[in-house]
Amino acid sequence: MGRGMARRALSAVVAVAALCTTTGLGPATALPPPTVPLRLIAFGDLHGNLLPPEGPRSEVVRSDGESVPAGGAAYLAAYVRQLRGQAEHSVLYSVGDTWGSSPLESAMFHDEPTIELLNDLDLTAAALGNHEFDNGYTEVRRLRDGGCHPEQGCRYSDSFRGADFPFLGANVTNVDGTPAALPFSINYIDGIPVGVIGVLPRNTPEYIRADAIEGLQFGDEIEAVDRTADILDALGVRALVLLYKGDLRAGEGADKCSTDGNATHVATNVSPKVDVIVTSDGESHFNCSYPDALGNPRTVLQGASHGRIISVADLSIDRKSRDVLRDHTVAFNQVITHDIEPDPQTRQFVDRAVGESSDVAGRPVGRITDHLVREPSHSGESPLGNLVADAQLAAAEPFGAQIALTNPGGIRADLTYTGDGTVTFGQTYAVQPFGNRVQVLELTGAQIDAVLEQQFQEEVSGRPLERILAPSHTLRYTLDRLAPRGERIRDISIAGTPLIPETTYSVAVNGFLADGGDGFSVFSEAQRRTGAGHELDALNAYLSDRAPVKPPATDRIDLH
Repeated sequence: MGRGMARRALSAVVAVAALCTTTGLGPATALPPPTVPLRLIAFGDLHGNLLPPEGPRSEVVRSDGESVPAGGAAYLAAYVRQLRGQAEHSVLYSVGDTWGSSPLESAMFHDEPTIELLNDLDLTAAALGNHEFDNGYTEVRRLRDGGCHPEQGCRYSDSFRGADFPFLGANVTNVDGTPAALPFSINYIDGIPVGVIGVLPRNTPEYIRADAIEGLQFGDEIEAVDRTADILDALGVRALVLLYKGDLRAGEGADKCSTDGNATHVATNVSPKVDVIVTSDGESHFNCSYPDALGNPRTVLQGASHGRIISVADLSIDRKSRDVLRDHTVAFNQVITHDIEPDPQTRQFVDRAVGESSDVAGRPVGRITDHLVREPSHSGESPLGNLVADAQLAAAEPFGAQIALTNPGGIRADLTYTGDGTVTFGQTYAVQPFGNRVQVLELTGAQIDAVLEQQFQEEVSGRPLERILAPSHTLRYTLDRLAPRGERIRDISIAGTPLIPETTYSVAVNGFLADGGDGFSVFSEAQRRTGAGHELDALNAYLSDRAPVKPPATDRIDLH
């Protein structure tokens, strides 16, 4: 048993024992106040970002309407320490995707720097997200329990002790039904137990390579929360927090919350025993109140990704009932601005990680003439998405590829134009950090049509979901969003020639899509596949061979 696992096992034993122990009160003159204050601080979608993000997502809009630079571990640490220093009692949570698809300064060292950063911040608990599984469940356990990487050893430090905080996933089990992660964690706040539950969406496997989660199951998140809340309630834990790796999908404005979507369904249907919910997914941030299953208001919060906005909730816990007094909750989202002094200890830590990866990260790979961004146009295309598709087509043409398609979710950062437009390996790695291989699939014209129709899907809650694949310059078609499902794509042409349903074509995609990822199951029906190298190599070669590269037009999909 690793030291990390031993620590958690001991903590669990102590926690359960403490629940069964009666603590005597002191003298009558020292009676405690009737409530215990607790400050809850949470962030999500950190993705191992030690440096502030670059490009269009480097800034956020404050409540006064001003757009300001935000994020970066040194500033995040400064705000966390300040917020905790202002409170008598506090907890700090991470709400999934804490690492995974990380920049090179963390990923080069197997995200050990991110774990060490969170240990230093005294993180209370971390809910698992889909990206924690990018490198497989075995790697999740190594980061939890400690030990060097089995193939590359300890590249960042001589040893790696693992996380000092628990990983939570109440609906993640092994195929035999045994838990694959802790369902909950308990902390004592001035003698009062506070429980935290972590869950992921049940359709999480759609977003992860199949081989990375082989042997794991992801159950219904509401059932998992309700079951876990009942267990905690039976143990005498009344104050409950839920960390849910899912997007609430706010409406217009930071605090106008939606009335549909997966996370909204969870927020209004999970056990009323849960007092506060913190969600995390994407760019939106909000501070909302939703009625629980009994109609009582419940605070639901979400910050912004990459350490740019964190969520704070000041709670009051009744000593007698040991429950949260919800009508006393005060919640807000804090922008991690750069107008305060960065935490000096964390800044030194970040400088070290950046310095040790700089030789690799700073290697030039090509040049661009302007920003290449992921922001979609009305057609759903983006300049960077189209360029990545063109790069994969160029790499796969020697293997017979005629078109290429790539998923926007596989493109994790923008390419920002600076100086003379030089692009470094660190920048392209941030764009495509997954290590996917390019696969050339043989599909009929009818299957290609079916794939494009699969761009229109449904969330678990039944809410419509659109996933427009980035097309290479050799593929064009017309999209009609108002047409019935299954009839929204027409006039498909490949290299200027109309698509023939019975003809077989060669299509380049990344390995995630080739296995049916993101709900594109038709790709997995291909009769034959051929490897065409790695997607990052394809992008770097394209930028090098065609330098300087201009942003491609987003005119490959015609809108009807």
